[in-house]
Amino acid sequence: MNTREHDVVIIGGGNAALCAALTARAAGARVIVLECAPRHFRGGNSRHTRNLRVAHSAPLDLLPGDYPEDEFLADLLRVSGTTNEALAQLVIGRSSGLPEWMRGHGVRFQTSQRGTLHLERTNAFFLGGGKALLNTYYAAAERMGVDVLYDAEVENLEVDGGRFGGAVVRSGGRAQGIRGRAVVLAAGGFESNIAWLREAWGPAADNFIIRGTPFNTGRVLRVMLDAGAQPVGDPKACHAVAVDARAPRFDGGIVTRLDAVPLGIVVNALGQRFYDEGEDFWPKRYAIWGSLVARQPGQIAYSIVDDKVKGRFMPSVFPPIEAGSMPELARSIDVPAEALGATIGAFNRAVRPGTFDHATLDDCRTEGLAPPKTHWAQRIDVPPFRAYPLRPGITFTYLGLTVDERARVIMTNGMPAENVYAAGEIMAGNILRRGYVAGVGMTIGTVFGRIAGEGAARHASR
Repeated sequence: MNTREHDVVIIGGGNAALCAALTARAAGARVIVLECAPRHFRGGNSRHTRNLRVAHSAPLDLLPGDYPEDEFLADLLRVSGTTNEALAQLVIGRSSGLPEWMRGHGVRFQTSQRGTLHLERTNAFFLGGGKALLNTYYAAAERMGVDVLYDAEVENLEVDGGRFGGAVVRSGGRAQGIRGRAVVLAAGGFESNIAWLREAWGPAADNFIIRGTPFNTGRVLRVMLDAGAQPVGDPKACHAVAVDARAPRFDGGIVTRLDAVPLGIVVNALGQRFYDEGEDFWPKRYAIWGSLVARQPGQIAYSIVDDKVKGRFMPSVFPPIEAGSMPELARSIDVPAEALGATIGAFNRAVRPGTFDHATLDDCRTEGLAPPKTHWAQRIDVPPFRAYPLRPGITFTYLGLTVDERARVIMTNGMPAENVYAAGEIMAGNILRRGYVAGVGMTIGTVFGRIAGEGAARHASR
């Protein structure tokens, strides 16, 4: 078996991996990136991203107003409930400098966008989206002399007592050894490993749709846990949004997400509502809806709206199921017509007058209804009526590796590994335990990718 020697080995090929690679190479380290996907599929879930969340105390050229660090932390805690606050504050504090660093590597941003996602003040959007971002990073890595090996599936890691020695990688049908003085683990979670999801969710996992790459099987995570790394997060916890049930099993991306939920009601296969659709602004609640749907019969639900809200939300790539009456719509989606009619009737009677404004937490609500609809409640009474079928769309899992503020992986003995660092989804569970706030995953990956790259290069230079 041929063996290749490098200072820093980066396992993974998405945003966090490339941020680590660029940082380590800038520090003078010889760097190799091991991307298990083929070149045309490179980039992991980062290919489907659009933005990252940035704290700022004054208006930026990209972002109006301000977004103080304490507000960022409050938004994070509102969705996650608990976090490693020291690591969360580290990410938030360093987020303000990310756009400048990214521009230094050729990344371009678009001007602030307004709309129903309410992100114009908080999130910086990449011009061309995640695919353009990754292409820019890979081009920069090539210019700087970073080696990249595609179709490189890691079969095993040599980790003894928290010390990395090398990796066994299969590429081009043959195994080879990759040795390094330090390693950065940035290989994502296990969301595309249906068997592992089934361990946590049972048979319900068979109805899950995987929004991103089919290459995030959790192999590196499993090897590290078996090697004595300290886990963090719940195996059942995941970033799971409601996606169009007609989406492909893997890699449908952002266009399959359904954003109509706050503007109507959601019912399960029995025609019953099961959660407050207007609890909070959509970017702070959309990532809970995958898990909510996963707990419904058959892991299926339907977002139902009327003609009043047409054009007010980003549509799915798939057209809605449309009907001129509610009984006709019920038949089209195979939901009991009597039950759906009763649900719609009870909802309409519970709606209280208010001033509808989707840009604010308005006063349009229900009264005496369980579950309530807290905001944006309007009677569903103007045909044609439209339904979007929903299934759980898994973006990434939160079970990961415990790290410290230097991105070092913590072992079960409580000590940091000597030369093993982690960044991105594989350690995001330190900060996110459940839920999601838009753009924070890319912020975590970029900040910790840079920290891990710095640490790995520093260790390799000893």
